[in-house]
Parts: sequence; C-alpha cells; structure tokens
Amino acid sequence: MNAIPPGRIHPLNSRPERRGSYVLYWMQASQRAGCNHALEYAVTAADRVGRPLLVYFGLTDRFPEANARHYRFMLEGLKEVEEDLRERGIQMVVRRQSPPEGACRLGRKAALVVVDAGYLRIQREWRAQAARALDCPLIEVESDVVVPVREASAKEEYSAATFRPRLKKALEAYLVPLEERAPERSSLEMEVRGGTGPLNVEEFMASLDLDRTVPVGSRFRGGPRAARRALAVFLRERLDAYAEERNDPTVDGLSNMSPYLHFGQISPIEIALKVREAGGPGADAYLDELLVRRELSVNYVFYNPFYDSFQSLPAWAGKTLGDHAGDRREFLYTLEELDRGATHDPYWNAAQKEMILTGKMHGYMRMYWGKKILEWTPSPETSFRYALHLNNRYELDGRDPNAFAGVAWCFGKHDRPWAERKVFGKVRYMSAGGLERKFDAAGYCRKIAHMEEMPSRSAGGGDAFGVISS
Repeated sequence: MNAIPPGRIHPLNSRPERRGSYVLYWMQASQRAGCNHALEYAVTAADRVGRPLLVYFGLTDRFPEANARHYRFMLEGLKEVEEDLRERGIQMVVRRQSPPEGACRLGRKAALVVVDAGYLRIQREWRAQAARALDCPLIEVESDVVVPVREASAKEEYSAATFRPRLKKALEAYLVPLEERAPERSSLEMEVRGGTGPLNVEEFMASLDLDRTVPVGSRFRGGPRAARRALAVFLRERLDAYAEERNDPTVDGLSNMSPYLHFGQISPIEIALKVREAGGPGADAYLDELLVRRELSVNYVFYNPFYDSFQSLPAWAGKTLGDHAGDRREFLYTLEELDRGATHDPYWNAAQKEMILTGKMHGYMRMYWGKKILEWTPSPETSFRYALHLNNRYELDGRDPNAFAGVAWCFGKHDRPWAERKVFGKVRYMSAGGLERKFDAAGYCRKIAHMEEMPSRSAGGGDAFGVISS
C-alpha cells in the first residue's frame, strides 16, 4: 500500500464509487510520472478495485495568455510522460478538448476519478465543473507543493516572515520520498475512443489554434528528463555558491527549475530532498526560496481572489500608490514600447530582451524590471496590468502563482513600507545605481547582446523572482 498523507487528499464531491471499467487519473497540473502523489494514489485505487489505470490529459488551445512558446514546452514534456507511463503499463490519452469536458466523458466508465491540484482560478473552476458533472467520486491529490496549501496555513499570509514558521512546523511530515510502482493490471491494450497513440509534438502543435507571435525557440527544452539534467548541473556546479551568486545576473548561478516546476515536470519534493542531501553553504538559501517563497505564492493565489489585479495589494500599498498616482513621471512608455524594450534604460531593455529570447528573465532583474514599469507608466493600475501581461506573455513560468506574487511584490505585496518618495510612495524603490553597485550591470547588457547572436535552445534562465532584496 502506497500511503499518501491525508492532508494531500481532498474529495471534491460525495458521489459513490462504481464498478467501472477503469480508474481515471485526470492529469493536468502535475505533468510527470515521477514523484507524483496523484498518480500513485490512482495506482493504489486501481489495484484496490481490481481495474486498470487510464491517464487523461486535456489540452485546450484557449488557456488564458498561453501561446506557442508555452505549448511547445508543455508538449515536449507530455511526450516524455506518455513514454514513462507506458513503461509502467499505463495508457495515456492526450486530447485536444476542454480538460473538464474530457474528464467527464472518460469518467462515465470510471470507478472513480483522481485529479491533481491547481491553485489558479481557471484550474479550480475546471475541477469544480467536473465535480458537479461526474457520477463517480472526484478526488484531488496535491503534489506540486511540499506542504499542502491548507496544511501550511488556513489564511492568506502577510509575508514570508509570518509564513515561514507555519510552513516549517508542517514540513517534516510532508518532505518525504514517494514510492513509485506499476499497477497490477496494464491498460496498454485497452481500447479507448479518441485514443491518440504515440504523441507527435510537431503534428499536435500544427493542429492547435495558437498565438504564434511569440518566438517558440526559447533556450529551454521541456520535459522531466531535461528538468533532472538541469537539477544535476545545479547541484554539482552552482549550489555551493548559490547564496552569493543568486542576485548576480552576469553569472549562471541559478537552478533553472522554475519553468519545469510551472508545468509540473518535476516535483518540488524531489528537488528539496536532493538539495538537502547535497548540503553545503548554498542549501539553506535555496531551500528557503523553493519552500517558503514559492509556497507563499501558492498561499497568495489560493486565498486571495484578486491575485491577478491591483486590488490584491495590501491596504497600505494600495493607499500609498493611490496617494502618489498624480505624481509627475520623468519618463512614460506605452505597452508597445515596453514590449520592444525601447526605453532609455539599457539595463531594463536587456532584461526585456532576455525574457523574449530565453523565455526566462533572471530573478533579480525581474524585480528591477517590474519596479521600473511602475515608475514609467501613467498610473499604478496600468503598471500592474502591463507588468503582468508582459511577464505572462514571454515567461515560460508566467501564469503561475510565482508570477502573480512576483508582480504583486513589485507593488508592495509580501513587503513592508519604506521611506516615502515620488511615484512609489512607501513601496520599495530600485534604481539603476543599485544594480551597478551590486554587480557588473554593463556586463549583463553585453551578455544579453551576445545571446541575441546565438541560436536558441542552449541552457539559460533562472529561478522564479529570486530573493526579495534591495
């Protein structure tokens, strides 16, 4: 028996189990076969009821703000997942259709349906829609956080300082390895209407009606195997120096994990256990980012219904920015000018180009980038909207709890009041001079200029928004 901690398991309806032809795992957020609690729960359930396990992934080409760059990365990963599941005797069906609609159709013949957890509004709506429509149980199993969101805290936390002790109190019960095994009955020979056969990434991409205006060729390749290779490089070459180098975008000091975490292609538990095992001077600093900062972002989007709008900010930040909304801006840029990286600031332009070229901006530069959008647009509300749009458009880890929390941080979320100044009020300010004192900012510009001359798909990028640092 593969015991999943009860805190990870949430029945979404109260329907009774049926005899059914199979157990269905509706994979959506946790796009991997390894260290996947929802998958292992489904394997155990299938063996318990004496039925094979079928895995379904619904792929809609209308996911908000997603474009061809995001879909390519995701499909590269899903192809690997299909292969990994096949080795365990599990058939995977990938369909181009509304995810909850497909789950309900396949759920008509299921004894029960298992789904992984999603924290964004659309993900939760999908699960609620399926829970209402299914005539069998729908059971959600959290696998993309170390500590389940409700176990970490029962409310929205003010800052990392208030969240950290709550998370650490529950950490040891959840930061444990997960046994992986094959189900007793194979589903590979089972005939499923609409089954896709081996996933062809190129054909699937061509069939989708996507926004193709963003270059697909980011410098990251999707998939669990690429994630594990990147993690191995980080542990071997960068972890020891992480605490010193994480805020220097001229060096490759980060882990490159955030795109893979966004698509669920690697488990945060797998990362945390390997970092803890490796130890060394950088381990504590990295684990604080992976566990406290990342899961604080999940706490934010789960408990704050306005997480994607200016309205999500703490009262002090909204008030001080409102008080200074009429302040004169020295520079004003349109969304189109920002998109092109056509400002007076070479450091900001380089950051924007890094995001466009690689699908990932260095975490420290993303903080500066967001602060300057606040400084250079007509109102704080407009700034928030522009920053979120650009981040979600180009970043592989955009449209993610970290992305929403990271943009909001630039406007005062999870931070404290600072000395009052024009435009920013009491929200933390960042300057070009601050970059120059911290690292070789001109060298960063040269690095990005060199990237423009290189072919895509080389390694690059970094973690989420990095540490909150002045």
